[in-house]
Amino acid sequence: MMMQVLQILAAVMLLAGSFFSLAAAIGLVRLPDLFTRMHAASKAGPVGAGLLLVAAGIYSGDLAVLARSVAGFFFLILTTPISAHLLARASIIAGNNPQEHKLRNQKKSGKTG
Repeated sequence: MMMQVLQILAAVMLLAGSFFSLAAAIGLVRLPDLFTRMHAASKAGPVGAGLLLVAAGIYSGDLAVLARSVAGFFFLILTTPISAHLLARASIIAGNNPQEHKLRNQKKSGKTG
């Protein structure tokens, strides 16, 4: 009985992780600029990958594998904001200013303020 509950939990986490990973991939393809793409990759991506890792750890049935997968999930959660910040900072230093995109879009739509 307990093994079936763990398998169902792993399946639900696997589906949720797949959904978040798919959402991150669609965001990378569909969103218009670097900053919005970075947002999709740095929010949904690590959650999806982390859920997939933990699902694999639960399904394995081994406590050592589960501990490593949870550690990997926390590593993703801790390092992704830092890498997103560094990527945004490098983009701004390279001359990609997010306010310019906002103003350009407002000029096209006829809005002034």
